[in-house]
Amino acid sequence: MKIMLSLTKFGIFVMVACLLFPASSVYGHGLGIDTISSIDIQGKEISISVEMPMYLENNQEQITITAIEKETRENAKNVTFLIGLFHENELIFRNYFFAEDGILSIKVTPTQEGEITIHGEQDSLLGAWHGTESNPIEITGPLFNSGGLYNFEIEVRTIDEPTNIIEDSGIYNADLSIIETISYIQKDAENHDVKFSVQSYFDKISNFEYDPEVNQVTFEMPFDWKEKQMSHVPVVHLEVHFPRDFTEFLTPSYSGYANGVELFKASVIIDDYTGEDERRIHFVLLQDHLRFLKNEMKKLDKPLPDNIVFTLSTSENIELPLVAYTKSEDFKLNLSWDPVIIEPGINTNFVFTIRDGQTSEPLRNSDYTFVIIQNGKEIHRTSGTAQIGGDFEKFTFAEDQTGPMIIKFENIRNTGQETEFRIVVVPEFGITTLFILVTSIIGMIFVTRRNSFRFNI
Repeated sequence: MKIMLSLTKFGIFVMVACLLFPASSVYGHGLGIDTISSIDIQGKEISISVEMPMYLENNQEQITITAIEKETRENAKNVTFLIGLFHENELIFRNYFFAEDGILSIKVTPTQEGEITIHGEQDSLLGAWHGTESNPIEITGPLFNSGGLYNFEIEVRTIDEPTNIIEDSGIYNADLSIIETISYIQKDAENHDVKFSVQSYFDKISNFEYDPEVNQVTFEMPFDWKEKQMSHVPVVHLEVHFPRDFTEFLTPSYSGYANGVELFKASVIIDDYTGEDERRIHFVLLQDHLRFLKNEMKKLDKPLPDNIVFTLSTSENIELPLVAYTKSEDFKLNLSWDPVIIEPGINTNFVFTIRDGQTSEPLRNSDYTFVIIQNGKEIHRTSGTAQIGGDFEKFTFAEDQTGPMIIKFENIRNTGQETEFRIVVVPEFGITTLFILVTSIIGMIFVTRRNSFRFNI
């Protein structure tokens, strides 16, 4: 599967650990396309791409399979595919399909019941299905009715000429996901119902559990640790959602584990922007992270499992400065505060730097408006100019100014652009601790699910 990893301009969402997501969409196999990059067919090297929607939202969708000759970069001619489709290790169908111009388009009409039926025309040689403008290939029946990973098992049986039958081209696999969100009702420490949900861009989730005694979430997902499978998994991405007012599990940061191995800080990301009333915690495991996990598990001298058990636990660690980008990525803001422990009646210095979004150089003479918002209402607003690119603003919180708030920087350098940091003043611990949960204008990545993202670590 192809994906771009960029160390230059990235985008929108920045976490304390400096994982930055820019505007391009990677959801593991939820990318919507998987490419078998190199197949040798009678001395000719071709690639095969399989593409389908990440969400099946319409009554009819389309699968597109394309064969390209790598030397000429042109579509292969007269290709017959033998395609088997599997879901949860169950065969859905296996049939021959013919693509004269190397592009196979299959319309899919899912139904809840019935049998898998293929409509179109068949040739007389292998019985391969092929479509015409007036009679396209269509598959109807109970397929793609649930989320998770779908495996396309592909063989090439003819190429160049319709009668050039190839006996053994090898079997190749492409994997794509249908994104699924599943909700779970769990009990908090006071035995009240709390709605959690997990959105998976890879495979199906099971055995979700929240333990209020240790403030910990666990759940499982199938995973094949064989190198052949891992080699075309660029990233595994899942999200845990829960109400933003569920203070029992609200914390400055979280620790993540996979099969008992602690994850890198960059793999566990807090998102308070995408959902209006919920917090989302993203698990993002790049291919190198997956290989690291595999090596760590091998050290235990036990057979590799056939799944990943995820664990999410609360953590009190905070690293400063925090970073946020404007939606356009033109500006980058760093924010720290002093003292770290914030108490009502004590003056707090919010120290910030306005930087170029691409070079990170401080921008001199940068105008800004600094705003603090509590419960949707402004409690402080002031404007200024950061002459050397950095500056600070003072504010003293009153006794009734606790709970969730937003620190917003508006009209940066008189451009109308803005970004924000979500803050919470928490008085329950005997002292009022202010922690910042970076949100920035990151939501566009997760709202516009069909963009792709690059990574900068």
